[in-house]
Amino acid sequence: MSAPETIRPPRDARFVLTCVGIGLLAGVLSGLFGVGGGTVIVPFLVMLLRFDQRLAAGTSLAAIVPTATVGVISYAVHGSVAWIAALLLAAGAVVGAQVGTWLLPRLSLTVLRSAFVGFLVAVIVSLFVVIPSRDAELVLTWLTGAALVVLGVVTGILSGLIGVGGGIIVVPALMVLFGTSDLVAKGTSLLMMIPTAVSGTIGNVRRVNVDLVAAAIIGIAACTTTALGAWAAVLVDPFVANALFAAYLVVIAVQMGIRAWRGRTRPAGGRKTAR
Repeated sequence: MSAPETIRPPRDARFVLTCVGIGLLAGVLSGLFGVGGGTVIVPFLVMLLRFDQRLAAGTSLAAIVPTATVGVISYAVHGSVAWIAALLLAAGAVVGAQVGTWLLPRLSLTVLRSAFVGFLVAVIVSLFVVIPSRDAELVLTWLTGAALVVLGVVTGILSGLIGVGGGIIVVPALMVLFGTSDLVAKGTSLLMMIPTAVSGTIGNVRRVNVDLVAAAIIGIAACTTTALGAWAAVLVDPFVANALFAAYLVVIAVQMGIRAWRGRTRPAGGRKTAR
């Protein structure tokens, strides 16, 4: 039985300008925090252009590809990308995403979101305790390599389960658990996203679950401000950078908390798939 056709907004001036505005903001956040920008793109597409959640998520994932690419280049100029580590993370994330989507119908989204909010609170606290040096690098050994793959798997599982981007997990994990500088953590996170986003976008295109026009406009607009965000990240003091990232995570935690609350109060049978 085929899925009902998704109603898409008209391609008028408002549509274009809204996509441009979303892209500009997402690009700054992507470059500044090393995230994909989906936490901005998805809710704004839903609120401003009335995209349904799945279409917004698919469109966001496609827009992340050029955005993350520009971000990686911006961080690579400063030598702030751990290339092999990013590939190990990406390999684990691709596998983990498949596990997450398999687990999705078998677990309670409300419990998962509540647990993830608790995780974010712990991360926010740790960002004020652990301030890695800007000179800190990610030293690769067999042990750290295996740990990076495990981190990628965990990131992919959470992505598949509750639709969170990898950056909000990978960036603090690299800083707190691996002692990596904030710049290397952000550059590596952006590189990790590219193969994962490409793989997901291919699947979404096949399922007609992405608005390619909106993704192109958002992605191009984001590319113009991603380098600006990365430049600001280099200039900002590490403690201030951590404080800003913590504030960003607070916004994510509040969003997740609201979704968990709504899921808990929703009548039985009204469960939705979160993306």
